[in-house]
Amino acid sequence: MTNSAWAWSRLGGILAKKKEAPITNVRIIGIFAHVDAGKTTTTESILYFTGRIHRAGNIDDGNTQMDFMQQERERGITIMSAATACHWKGNRVNIIDTPGHIDFTAEVVRSIRVIDGAVIILCGVGGVEPQTEAVWMHADNERLPRLIFVNKLDRTGADFPRVLGEVGDRLTPNAVPLELPVGIEDDFRGVVDLLDEQALLWEDGAEEPTVAPIPAEMAASVAAARERLVDSICETDDDLLMRRLEGEEIPVDELRAGLRQAVIAGDIVPVLCGASRNRVGVQPLLDAVIDYLPAPVDKAPIAGFYPLGEDETVTREHATTAPFCASAFKIVTDPHVGHLTWVRVFSGRVEAGDLLYNPRTGETERVGRIYRMHASRREQVDWMAASDVVALVGVKNAITGDTLCDPEHPIMLERFKFPAPVIAVALSPQSTKAREKLHQAVARLCNEDPTLIQKVDSETGELTLAGMGELHLDVTIDRLRTEFGLIPNVSPPQVSYRETVQQAVDVVTTYKKQTGGHGHYAEVEMRIEPLPEDELEEAVDGVLFISKAPPAELPREFWRPTELGLRYALNQGVIAGFSVQDVKVTLLDGRYHEVDSATMDFEIAGGMAARRLVRAARPTLLEPIMRLDINVPEEYLGNVVADVGRRRGLVGEMRVRGQLRNIEGEVPLSEARGYATDLRSMTQGRGTFTLEFKRYEVVPNSIAEEVIAERKAAGKIPER
Repeated sequence: MTNSAWAWSRLGGILAKKKEAPITNVRIIGIFAHVDAGKTTTTESILYFTGRIHRAGNIDDGNTQMDFMQQERERGITIMSAATACHWKGNRVNIIDTPGHIDFTAEVVRSIRVIDGAVIILCGVGGVEPQTEAVWMHADNERLPRLIFVNKLDRTGADFPRVLGEVGDRLTPNAVPLELPVGIEDDFRGVVDLLDEQALLWEDGAEEPTVAPIPAEMAASVAAARERLVDSICETDDDLLMRRLEGEEIPVDELRAGLRQAVIAGDIVPVLCGASRNRVGVQPLLDAVIDYLPAPVDKAPIAGFYPLGEDETVTREHATTAPFCASAFKIVTDPHVGHLTWVRVFSGRVEAGDLLYNPRTGETERVGRIYRMHASRREQVDWMAASDVVALVGVKNAITGDTLCDPEHPIMLERFKFPAPVIAVALSPQSTKAREKLHQAVARLCNEDPTLIQKVDSETGELTLAGMGELHLDVTIDRLRTEFGLIPNVSPPQVSYRETVQQAVDVVTTYKKQTGGHGHYAEVEMRIEPLPEDELEEAVDGVLFISKAPPAELPREFWRPTELGLRYALNQGVIAGFSVQDVKVTLLDGRYHEVDSATMDFEIAGGMAARRLVRAARPTLLEPIMRLDINVPEEYLGNVVADVGRRRGLVGEMRVRGQLRNIEGEVPLSEARGYATDLRSMTQGRGTFTLEFKRYEVVPNSIAEEVIAERKAAGKIPER
């Protein structure tokens, strides 16, 4: 391709942005990365080259388009996912930019469910890092087609072959390079396109590449890489494979078509490379998004179930002619327009003023206004249709994960599953007058972020806020200050332990009270036991409740109140004031009185039974165990490993990552508080780490006794 052709391709992107692309020319993608891999810089470069913005922002200058929150610009990280749309060569590309820090995993989870393809950004120095693996796992669950872009190859310590090796070992064996870098570190200046067998060089800071012959010193490595690429493509297509075995030279257009089908099927993950800060390799990345990632019509019809009969499967074609179906994936309170519901439209077409049905609530709501979003900026439109990602005003009762559909053709899509929070703080207002305002502000933030959980103690009135990590809570408290003008008193972060049981027991519980008139009577026989692993999926909030009570002895009308009382008591905690998890409770039998029994009596009996059951079944505490990933210079490796052991941690694999040593292990969250300061002290500020929730594990008895004693002294244990 000539230089003028590259320049024309960019102009084509600018001129096309005002046109509506047909659904076959739409790509809905997410951009994902570990923190500091260059994701936001890559997104800014994409928006620049497509003509969506006229000057790419810079994280250091705090003027990026997609990181628009005050906290994002102050901290230099992405906190909230942001959506935009741009055009490239007659195609519309809807982009969802997501956070790279593990504390904001909720943004990643809900974004992955509403996109058709993903671009995974890797740092050419850091390689495959913890959040990359977490994103990859979520993408595998959704069978999401992916591209990999190895960024920052101009940095000291960049190593493209090493990163490719990490991808093969830790992500997928199906990753195949489409490009090889020309030069590395300070000498990095372009890429070799393996399919077209030409070099693209960005010389002297040029924005557009010069097409050049393959450097002579790279001829052998390029030939070997191209052979592997062609073999990988042909192995996914029987016709191409037979022609390849017969010695035929497959035309590039057919190879490209075969690669597209293989990427959509998940058989190949193409790997590209560049340096987004210098805008090297971004245009070929855009071409790859169009050439290899699917349009909505390339995906299978979206599947859900009929709301009134969950066994009845319902599907919707990705077409404007199908009944309307959309997924609400983000709730935001905008200071100018109020409650905004972000949706991905899978099928149908709806205009402003039309009614939408929410199967979860069983209610219809009228769409007030429809906005196409560019980060924090809004463009009002009259309608939305299949393949759109838009924000709605007027749909006030929707929450994250809700389905919005045609009232005449109801469908309910699978709801999102978010990780449980592992750390909490207590919040209190600085004055009695500010109490109600604080509770309302926290409730609003929790509505926006499903991994923020608020809890108000029914006896003390204390407000606690739980989140995914210290950074997550720190950002939320900062938002209370900047967005709501509140500066609450904040307790030190507390680990969110859980309670569970270690054996099965049966208990009969009777609630009986005479008050002069009608009395109160309820008797229930219940069993509690550890929750079997094969029934984990059936549990709600960590508790599986089933009833085997004979209806003749205990009418069905008393089953649900018993369950409600039981769940409320288990959520309040029994031995330490933490919610009880991973238990199975069976209602075996019961007794009632025709005159004295009421539903409230069985709700009280259910709560009493919960506390008796837990205390009798060898209760214990569970603590969150975190995956720990540390990068340190080699001279500090011994001290850091020894320190992990002192924290009851385990060290697993150790690797070389550029000029650093990478330590992967696990550590109890209670032992990792303040670790950032300690690691900086041990490594003279040169060590970095990430923590990611891995699992809950039984707390050693001596530590559990200390935790319970502290909770009792603080009045946190229910006195019932």
